[in-house]
Amino acid sequence: MQFYRRQFLQWMAASPLAALEPDVITDPKQAINVFDFEPAARKALPPAHFGYMATGVDDDATLRANRDAFSKIKLRPRRLIDVRNLDMTVELFGTKLESPILVAPTGNQKAFNPEAEVAVARAAKTRKMQMILSTMTTSTIEDVLAASGRPLWYQLYATSRWEVTTALVRQAEAAGCPVIMLTVDTNSGRRIDTFERSKRNDSRPCLSCHPVGKFFARKAMFAGMNTQGLSSGNPGMDWAFVRKLRDFTKVKLMIKGLETSEDAQLACENGVDGIIVSNHGARATETGRGTMDALPEVIEAVKGRIPVLIDGGFRRGTDVFKALALGAKAVCVGRPYLWGLSAFGEPGVERVFELMQAEFELVMRQCGTRSVGDITRAFVTA
Repeated sequence: MQFYRRQFLQWMAASPLAALEPDVITDPKQAINVFDFEPAARKALPPAHFGYMATGVDDDATLRANRDAFSKIKLRPRRLIDVRNLDMTVELFGTKLESPILVAPTGNQKAFNPEAEVAVARAAKTRKMQMILSTMTTSTIEDVLAASGRPLWYQLYATSRWEVTTALVRQAEAAGCPVIMLTVDTNSGRRIDTFERSKRNDSRPCLSCHPVGKFFARKAMFAGMNTQGLSSGNPGMDWAFVRKLRDFTKVKLMIKGLETSEDAQLACENGVDGIIVSNHGARATETGRGTMDALPEVIEAVKGRIPVLIDGGFRRGTDVFKALALGAKAVCVGRPYLWGLSAFGEPGVERVFELMQAEFELVMRQCGTRSVGDITRAFVTA
């Protein structure tokens, strides 16, 4: 038996299949697609930091469902259409954006690279992409804005105290943010098992970087605020809270984290300006359902009254195309650029965005769509 095993291993080593086994890239230009950045990020980061980025909740079933949902949707390309000139712009809230691919808000980025959100903003500027900044930014909103060169959208965690929440809103307004996205899917807490297991493989003392009781001290948006006893979630949040926030701010107010037709209808009834279909990158509730599974019922409930965006598992240009075909106005991408940031800093982020934009441009041409507005449900089938 040992002899046959040796023979098999020798055959595998000589097989053309062995040559296809990819090495971990050492330069962002080596990446063929965004998936190449994930092993590079895993290699670059301490186990706990990578685990925090990679985790879903519970058994990670929803994390897998986000990706699996795309395979259920097939493309229906049209042929013999002149697609030499493409228009990839979209208009949201009266502003023309150069791409329907947006930079999703992700917090705690200094855990992945010292330049953090500033590096991401510079890459977004180069690729002419709209960036959404998290409440949990580890860089100041002023520094990120300066690097971005264009107004930022702001993702809001409503804290356990109204006066802190409104102070966060005022900071965003003062920085010129025209859109605020209220996140509503993590107010009741979560179980991030994959992260907890990854910490067991990390020999570093966590308290050296994460002292107990100093969570908000590491978050730039909370500088100078009284955070004693504060929590970043608000399990008492309801539609009355949404109306109160709607009355408080004059900028556009979106809700991030809706997944059902019932909540989409209520969002329209309560003065919300837009929705992001999101399960927090599968980090909120173990629903077992991908955001692309939820998108059609939200689109049907909204009936075009307000724009619907989406995030969750987007890795390919075809993924973006499918979401737009089902009715989303834009797509937010998160983890892939964190992979690029972790492994290579700003050049890694820029390469991730470059690859996704190039793939999206390609599938637009392949399907015969000359503008984003041409992408309709006629181009997909389930």
